[in-house]
Amino acid sequence: MKITVAGAGNVGLVTAVCFAEAGHQVTCLDTQKEKIEMLEKGHIPFFEPGLEPLLEKNLLNGQLCFTTNPNQAYSEADIIFIAVGTPEKKDGAVDVSYIYAAVYTIANTIQKDVIVCTKSTVPVGTNDTIKQIFQQRKPRHIKVDVVSNPEFLREGSAVMDFFLGDRIVIGTDNPKAASIMEQLYLPLKIPILFTDIRSAEMIKYASNAFLATKISFINEISNICDKVGANIEEVSYGMGMDKRIGTSNLQAGIGYGGSCFPKDTKALVQLAGNVHHPFELLESVIKVNQHQHSLLVSKAKEMFGSLKGKKAALLGLAFKPETDDIREAVSLTIIKELLEEGSIITAYDPIAVPNAHKVIGNSIEYTTNIRQALKGADFAVIATEWDQIKHLSLDTYAAYMKEPIVFDGRNCYSLKDMERYPITYVSIGRPTIANVKHSPQH
Repeated sequence: MKITVAGAGNVGLVTAVCFAEAGHQVTCLDTQKEKIEMLEKGHIPFFEPGLEPLLEKNLLNGQLCFTTNPNQAYSEADIIFIAVGTPEKKDGAVDVSYIYAAVYTIANTIQKDVIVCTKSTVPVGTNDTIKQIFQQRKPRHIKVDVVSNPEFLREGSAVMDFFLGDRIVIGTDNPKAASIMEQLYLPLKIPILFTDIRSAEMIKYASNAFLATKISFINEISNICDKVGANIEEVSYGMGMDKRIGTSNLQAGIGYGGSCFPKDTKALVQLAGNVHHPFELLESVIKVNQHQHSLLVSKAKEMFGSLKGKKAALLGLAFKPETDDIREAVSLTIIKELLEEGSIITAYDPIAVPNAHKVIGNSIEYTTNIRQALKGADFAVIATEWDQIKHLSLDTYAAYMKEPIVFDGRNCYSLKDMERYPITYVSIGRPTIANVKHSPQH
């Protein structure tokens, strides 16, 4: 099939490259000329494991091309996927202006019958508005079927998720469009759920909100474990053995971040408010997560008394491993609070330093060398569970730090291993290991 993807961001580019890899003729459109020129040279503007080699391969074999020209992108397409940004407004609602801008352009450009699929996460009812726009703007002789086809791609494993996902959701009221979408996805051998458009839109929000709820729940349990002397890892393992609960998203830590969970939870609260239904549970999930972001700085203040003049090694800037995305990253909150306390920060991340520098500026030092970050530090804070951090020889902390005191927000190390080293180790929901004496400052 001839496929066009509108938007060359994380979702759009992965969708375009992977459909090309699946054997379709794919055009990817974006309004940013510099981005398109970069992609035409075989380079991606963000980090996503496995994506760039597939991009290069499908550029070379002619399955994939990039353009800023709507006529080139839309006029002959069989299926158009809209994967443009849906940023958050100040009130937590979703800004769908880029969606509608794309729809108007498509309506003014198409020259044949086409299926238009919304990949971007949009509020319930958005696709109904899209249908109305097409009815008003498209040429009369052309038929446009609108389909909601939400994405479930996780940054850091998006290529794998495309080809080995749990499910594909197709929301449409047209059996013919449903059949064409089924043929498109059947080779992936992933279960396909057909539903109405509004239910498809809601599935994405409900899924992300439930996962965020699991994270905030286990973090609240971890905070109780701290107070009663239980071990959250044993608690969550015991919980996860129950098939009704499962093990996913039951790892205690300092909260979720990124471009999806924070935005989607707030958007669902806003959506519920619009229909006069206060979503008190999800409001609490958000509140718990915000509190969790500040947990390690609070623990450090409790231990030291004052953090003024203390040198902090911040390990991890990206909101999760295997991405350079720092949107809503916990590291941003930690940096802000440490600076307010008067700490001197050296931050380590293997790939997210350039993006972090754009946001944070020169108020801290940056490095891609973890030992450089630890050198002479009074304490270390682990914000992202990179493999480079998880597999670091534990004697490195004692060898490089002024005081080997580690606040681990991701429970990267086993307590049993830590007990063998001269390190004070503070993690989440687990007993503190105090193998270093230090003098609190007040």
